[in-house]
Amino acid sequence: MESKQENTYLDISFANFLAARSGLDGRQKDEFNAIVLRLSASLAEGHSCLNVSPVEEQLLSNLSLVAVTGRQDATSLTPLVLHGTNLYLARYYNYESRLARQLRVLADKRFTEEADSDIIDILFPGESAAGSDQMRAALTALARPLIIVNGGPGTGKTTTVVKMLSLLVASSNTSLRIGLAAPTGKAAMRLSESIGNSLEKLGLPDAVREAMPKTAVTLHRLLGVQKNSPQFRHSSARPLAHDVVVIDEASMVDLAMMSKLVDALKPGSRLILLGDKDQLASVESGAVLADLISSFPASSVELRKTYRFDDNIKQLATSINASEHEQVWQQLTGATADNVSLCAADDLYSYLSLRYGDYLSFVQDITSPLESDVRDIFSRFNNFQVLCCVAFSERGVMAINRRVEQRLAAKGLQCKHNEWYPGRPVLITRNDYGLDLYNGDIGICLWSSEKQGLRVWFERPDGSLRSCAINMLPTFETVYAMTIHKSQGSEFGEVLVVLPKEDNRVLSRQLIYTAVTRAKQKVSIVADRSILKLALLRQHPRRSGLREMIVQESMPR
Repeated sequence: MESKQENTYLDISFANFLAARSGLDGRQKDEFNAIVLRLSASLAEGHSCLNVSPVEEQLLSNLSLVAVTGRQDATSLTPLVLHGTNLYLARYYNYESRLARQLRVLADKRFTEEADSDIIDILFPGESAAGSDQMRAALTALARPLIIVNGGPGTGKTTTVVKMLSLLVASSNTSLRIGLAAPTGKAAMRLSESIGNSLEKLGLPDAVREAMPKTAVTLHRLLGVQKNSPQFRHSSARPLAHDVVVIDEASMVDLAMMSKLVDALKPGSRLILLGDKDQLASVESGAVLADLISSFPASSVELRKTYRFDDNIKQLATSINASEHEQVWQQLTGATADNVSLCAADDLYSYLSLRYGDYLSFVQDITSPLESDVRDIFSRFNNFQVLCCVAFSERGVMAINRRVEQRLAAKGLQCKHNEWYPGRPVLITRNDYGLDLYNGDIGICLWSSEKQGLRVWFERPDGSLRSCAINMLPTFETVYAMTIHKSQGSEFGEVLVVLPKEDNRVLSRQLIYTAVTRAKQKVSIVADRSILKLALLRQHPRRSGLREMIVQESMPR
């Protein structure tokens, strides 16, 4: 599949740099330059490699700039690597091959602890030896160091992991150090809340409940950020101390991060991955969760039963996932479900003005917010979110944010575009390890005190609140509307999904599915029928060599 991503100036300069040092001239030099440009475009679209033709493979295999795996003269110092018919930048090849090797070793290990029968009876009362999906996941985690739990929204992934960890704690002869993490602060906070709620309901023995982890952190914090370095503090040279590491929203974890995470596991530890393979893959390269589910069926458990998720939203998500565009349109336009609907484009800004007007009026009536006020403000804001497919267009994030502020200002609210005001919501767009703020964190501007004036408040993964001076913030954007990609790991009471008026290459079934499954109570969609159909019939599969490499690692040498 050819990439449709446009090359940047940096891509073009890189291709020219390599072509000038390739030793080629004429037509062959131009062909090599074009291959490198395609590789760069492929990486920009999230693929980890580029599949090349036999003719291109022959051209590449004769170049000193390209290491050909399996060949005796292969070197680790070349910028490009050819593995079969897949061409890689050396960095991505190293991530993928190392991850495949480490995961193969991890998946092949076994543990011999006997399941504690008393805790089994508490967690799974009346269940047979075959048990439910949750019971199978718990028993698999007891026996295997790699376990992947896949399920859609509301299928009880968090309850399942609490049961898994409870069985591990009760069945272990020693105390276990357990780490909980997620790719974003919002996802980590949701995991912490869900773990706490599940612990309250299960009736666990005091000793087990007290040994369970209560707080999740971001993946960056788990691995240990080092100032001015792309490397983390924890690696194979200095592994994590945890005996069990749980990662939620694993579909968001890209190839590089997953490689660094697995590299940092100490020998004898367990890795538990939770996620939904039908959601969007990571923003960066790879589709690691989907690759691992297909590569390690014995370590994978799919949760199929739905708990505590609105049936209408579930049916809509199921139809979207099956690309049933006619069924989706009927569900949106029918009168059978009042919480799943089509929103007319002409009504969009009237509705946004109403919803965000109520929110901003409430905030601006509070001049000296207490902690309880701040939590209430976040709760009100998180009850509604606009999700866009694109950033730039008439129906994109930038245009909607600007027009919402204009509408709110016209209602007499303090709300001037590109200026600070109480209630302004912002989305952090660049990691700042010193401030412990990360791409995707949402903050709300509020009055702090007469002395401090306006500050931006954030909810932290451990449930605490903190504020930051406005002039200290890393790069950010106003966030009455955000892209669907940036909503991953978040949950909102109601989402309003806005599709562009014209086709766009980012549109896909996975994109719409991810947007709809961010909602807990209500979904509205602004879309032309033809554009929605295009999106639901399109998929964006990620190209990687990870599954192939895992298979190769299992072969006798």
